[in-house]
Amino acid sequence: MKRILGIGNALVDVLAQVSDEAILKELGLPKASMQLIDESRFEQIMSRMSEMHTKFAAGGSACNTILALGNLGARPGVIGKVGNDNNGAFFERNCLEHGITPHLLRDTLPTGVASTFITPDGQRTFGTYLGAASRLTPDEIREEWFDDYGYLYIEGYLVQNHDLIERIIRYASGRGLKVCLDMASYNIVAEDRAFFRKLLQRVDIVFANKDEARAFSGGKSPREALDELADICEVAIVKIGPEGAMAKRGSEMVKVPARPVEKVLDSTGAGDYFSAGFLYGHAQGDSLAECVRKASVLAAYVIEVIGTTLSSRVWDAIRHEVTPLKAFQD
Repeated sequence: MKRILGIGNALVDVLAQVSDEAILKELGLPKASMQLIDESRFEQIMSRMSEMHTKFAAGGSACNTILALGNLGARPGVIGKVGNDNNGAFFERNCLEHGITPHLLRDTLPTGVASTFITPDGQRTFGTYLGAASRLTPDEIREEWFDDYGYLYIEGYLVQNHDLIERIIRYASGRGLKVCLDMASYNIVAEDRAFFRKLLQRVDIVFANKDEARAFSGGKSPREALDELADICEVAIVKIGPEGAMAKRGSEMVKVPARPVEKVLDSTGAGDYFSAGFLYGHAQGDSLAECVRKASVLAAYVIEVIGTTLSSRVWDAIRHEVTPLKAFQD
């Protein structure tokens, strides 16, 4: 099995459940969006969150995907930038504890924090202070980090840094890695559609939810948007919430229902874990339908808990459902 390298904003998640959407309006955070915030807004949000019961976890979109792959035994790696602080040390320690090779750079700014508000319907809204993660530059990326991997997984939040994206794709493509992109957030896609369209010409596997697919395609239905994405990329996946997900490769199209869950507590990480399950299957040569099934298994488990931290018992159950890992290909 070829290994997967992720790159994204290395963050610590601070999660709070809220009883309604009032605080989102108070803080100017559109529901279900990811808003980048400056230091003053970060301090304002953290002041409000200090009044709530919160949970902490290593986070960041691509980092969540890599964490899930690490728990599956896939020996992934991650590229990111953290601060010289307790949160940065926590992030690196968490990687090592889960079998992840960390390629971490350090900065004088604090480690970034994703303030996450979870409404009763399980939707999550982010106010993200990037901190050190915002200082990741193209010149800091080392070519040798891409050795010994078969896939590069990029979170869409990095797309705003055009030069960085260009550099990492050039390094990955030059070493024959499959380039995978998660679109990340509908507002990010809507604000930079032209660059996304250019970028996808160099992407092998693209992940989008129905809102991101609609934003990219200019308002098309999920199925129409899937066709458009699959005309550009080797494999396209559009997630359609409780209805499951669709994937297309060439003329082959599959639709797989969502795995049933008892109760959705928090959708944080659902898309990230979906990507992990899909890539886990794809790296083993599974069929398109089986890749989506494995993706749905991981997504189903993570939405039944607050945050993205699953117990060892749950990971045992997941590994049983997605079948034993095949021998690794170094």
